[in-house]
Amino acid sequence: MWHNYINATSTAEVVKVLGEKKEHARVIAGGTDLILEMERGLRKGVETLIDISRIPNLDQITIDEDDVIHLGALVTHNSCVNSKLIRKRAYPLARASWEVGAPQIRNRGTIAGNLITGSPANDTISPLMALGASVTLLSARGKRNIPLKDFYTGVRKTVLQADEMLVEISFPALKKSQQGTFIKLALRRAQAISLVNATIILDLKEDTVKSAVITLGAVTPIIARAEEAEKFLTKKKLNKKNIAQAAELAMHSAHPIDDVRSSGIYRREMVRVITARGLTAIHDKTEQSGMPKKPILLAVEDEKREAQPTSEFPSAAIETTINGKAYSFQSGHNKTLLRLLREEGMLTGVKEGCAEGECGACTVFMDGKAVMACLVPAPRAHGAQITTVEGLAEGDHLHPIQEAFVENSAVQCGYCTPGFLMSGAKLLEEKPNPTRNEIEQAITGNLCRCTGYYKIVKAIEEASKS
Repeated sequence: MWHNYINATSTAEVVKVLGEKKEHARVIAGGTDLILEMERGLRKGVETLIDISRIPNLDQITIDEDDVIHLGALVTHNSCVNSKLIRKRAYPLARASWEVGAPQIRNRGTIAGNLITGSPANDTISPLMALGASVTLLSARGKRNIPLKDFYTGVRKTVLQADEMLVEISFPALKKSQQGTFIKLALRRAQAISLVNATIILDLKEDTVKSAVITLGAVTPIIARAEEAEKFLTKKKLNKKNIAQAAELAMHSAHPIDDVRSSGIYRREMVRVITARGLTAIHDKTEQSGMPKKPILLAVEDEKREAQPTSEFPSAAIETTINGKAYSFQSGHNKTLLRLLREEGMLTGVKEGCAEGECGACTVFMDGKAVMACLVPAPRAHGAQITTVEGLAEGDHLHPIQEAFVENSAVQCGYCTPGFLMSGAKLLEEKPNPTRNEIEQAITGNLCRCTGYYKIVKAIEEASKS
């Protein structure tokens, strides 16, 4: 895939390299989109990856004196899900972030990366567009601030130049009079791309709409505004009749395409359905229904580690700690972490089921967080603490989750088992006495093709009692 990999320590360093290499270099943060794009040959000519995931202060969520929220370029989906500020003052973004992938994906995938990928089906674009967001782009030439509505020029096409990096996303926080929600329709409850999604934000005075914003995702090449529906709702009561009419107008504003996931006709009708559903939820004050108050993250923060100096590969070895043992890899810098662990580290308990972040068989812990090893570039392991399934047991004593899987016959063909064990172990570390719903949240990123979920859930329940 890539030839050179740089673990950067400052934005100045990043833009310097981008300025020199331009289209032959790409910035990588979470990598959950970029790794797949490179595997599929969609990023031809990219020779250098610049990893920004350890640059200080880019992972912050703040609000300024003007009531503007700022997200750094390293803010992940789980950061938004877990942020009290986002949940209170930008709820549609928190809800959309919760709908992205699975915990392992949300631990790595960044909001900035979701915007840069530029697919109209990407869940966080719709709420950020509705919130009136802007992005700050940095290059050696200086900064420029672009409204998100002007950022896109087509499907997966943006105004981001080859020598620029996105350093910040900003948007006005919702006022007390504003309520909003995000509705997603997909083929599965988790790990699914939107067929259609909608963000609705209303400024209300009692039951009268002062203003409305409705954005639609996955229906047109660029996120669409249902402007006729917005105009119709303004200065009207939010009642059943007006909700139905607004939903009808939203449907007429959508001109979706047919593709492998859905027909255009179905998408168009679903625009009406989910718009009505969202407006009704706001009317009934149930827009946060189904959103857990304390979501499972599969993350328990390790102690703060010392900052790593800039490192470049392949000129340097990948120095890492796996299951408490120091490793130094002279090869594997152009691989994923999954392949590094299996081929260089000979840790074959980490399985490759899909290599696309869909099945969770390659789940490992990196610096306290569950991640999909197939979507992590191997050099990111430099200076990190990695745990694989081989590291769960302590000597001859199995981890309680391993014992419970044996005792409850939760192992069938066994291929998916390491991933489930890792997710279950991290869940019990995060939440020692999880509810059944929390167990189900924790394993949304793990697929069992033998359909053995009942015994797996039972095993995790039993392990929590030990």
